[in-house]
Amino acid sequence: MNANLIRVVPVAAMAVLLGACAKKASVEVTSAAGDKCAPKEEIKFTKGQTAEGVVVVVNPDEKRQTLVGIGGSLTESSAYVLACLEPEARQEVLKMAFSEDEANYSIVRTQVGASDFSPVGKYSLAEVEGDTALLSFSMQRDMEGFSKEEFPLVKDESYDLYQLMVDVANIKKNQTDTEYRIFANTWTAPAWMKDNNKYYEKDYTVNPPIHRGGRLLPQYYQTYADYLIKYLEAYRSVGIEIYGMSPVNEPMGNDGGWESMDFSGPEEAVFIGQYFGPALKAAGFDQVNIFGFDQNIFEMQPYTAAIYGDELANSYTTGMALHWYGSTVSCFPEVLDSIHALYPDKELLHTEGCVDNFGCPVWGPEIRDPEGFVEPKFIWWKNDAWWWSKEATDWAYSTPWDNGNHPKFAPVQRYASYIIETLNHWVTGHIDWNFVLDKEGGPNHVGNFAASPILVDLESGEVYYTPVYYLFRQFSRALRPGDVVLGVQQAEDPDLMVLATQKPDGSYVVNVFNKSEEEKTFTLRIGEYEALVTLQANALETIRVAL
Repeated sequence: MNANLIRVVPVAAMAVLLGACAKKASVEVTSAAGDKCAPKEEIKFTKGQTAEGVVVVVNPDEKRQTLVGIGGSLTESSAYVLACLEPEARQEVLKMAFSEDEANYSIVRTQVGASDFSPVGKYSLAEVEGDTALLSFSMQRDMEGFSKEEFPLVKDESYDLYQLMVDVANIKKNQTDTEYRIFANTWTAPAWMKDNNKYYEKDYTVNPPIHRGGRLLPQYYQTYADYLIKYLEAYRSVGIEIYGMSPVNEPMGNDGGWESMDFSGPEEAVFIGQYFGPALKAAGFDQVNIFGFDQNIFEMQPYTAAIYGDELANSYTTGMALHWYGSTVSCFPEVLDSIHALYPDKELLHTEGCVDNFGCPVWGPEIRDPEGFVEPKFIWWKNDAWWWSKEATDWAYSTPWDNGNHPKFAPVQRYASYIIETLNHWVTGHIDWNFVLDKEGGPNHVGNFAASPILVDLESGEVYYTPVYYLFRQFSRALRPGDVVLGVQQAEDPDLMVLATQKPDGSYVVNVFNKSEEEKTFTLRIGEYEALVTLQANALETIRVAL
């Protein structure tokens, strides 16, 4: 070889050349060690595929579903908790959840009429029996506030669910990232439209106890559709548009003795195809997306078969709404994949999940009876370690119904695992249940207390932003409406969970959750680029990079 053709590059110059090929990625971490959406040292992606050991491969060419975002629910109970705060403290809570400088939730869910998360419950927006013209329809129940006489801890008697809806809408209107969606649905039609003429009924004299929501009478299908249209019109009149609705929450029954209405798959198909869909179109609400089902993933398939198998119902239905209560250890990915394979043009949207049976080690002897609860000890209050450890229970824990799907769990781990896994299996977004509750996990008029990312001591006014709040904040800021999920070849290590997305500007976001008690090191490969990642124990890491 001609020695004149050989060029020796100094070490320093070589470092400069390699550095020019490197792409810096920002890193944010929430962890059991105490990090709360904390920035960490940047990592560098360099071209080449030389890594050995554990490798996670992101495929930029495998574009999957488009996201609608992450959020929580605006319930009457949440409104009550905010009414018990001074105005400045209330605004701070709203800012922490909805401002683009903080969690910036992009999608919420709210109730039409009463749910169990109503301080009193048992109400609808049209209470006059037989009023098929709905002349009695009124939003007054959502706008009447909470009187000090009935609720002594209230600071602002005028604050209510309606004002909460308006406040959040105003926050969203005044920011640059304006993408914001509202999902609304009932827990039941007005009682007089149902065969039992009740909001719910329960009978503990038999074993097992019988819980019934009652069924919508066929002669009131059109009236019920018109009832939902009235709700949409009421909010449109103040500039608030609703993104989506389902015929009813938990149509298979909530088995819990609170507001509910039974609605089979074929019944939902008839209601959507012949009544609700045409009513939306006739009233000028074509943009409102109808989602069927709205209950646990593993029970979904009979509803998809009935609704999508009906030509009319199919034409009006955007997708299926899902809950997570079937298991604390699995999101039933095989069901999600199967439904997507059969109906690839339909969406899957998670609309409710929470830590049930909040803080109670067991149910009392009267299952589902508020008087049967073990007195909670508030061990979760201002105790971050509780949220990261396997101390939480669920509705089936320590009951005869537990078949291995409901062991004790760590709330942060359950949320992180579920969100990553469902979004990797075609789900387009995640809406949590109540975005704020009181210290006990209420109020709930039937004692069905639940955890919330933000908790408030109503007597002192102290606000606790739990580790789950910071998890949601990190996810929400990373997973925005319009982002596209990418295919990932997951690491063989079962303790590493990875979700990759691409933003409209072409940049990448990779969320990695380490659910083990040990630090993990792996190589993250995106296209031609690689980076060595070290992730601390029990931590969610969000990596942002433009390649």
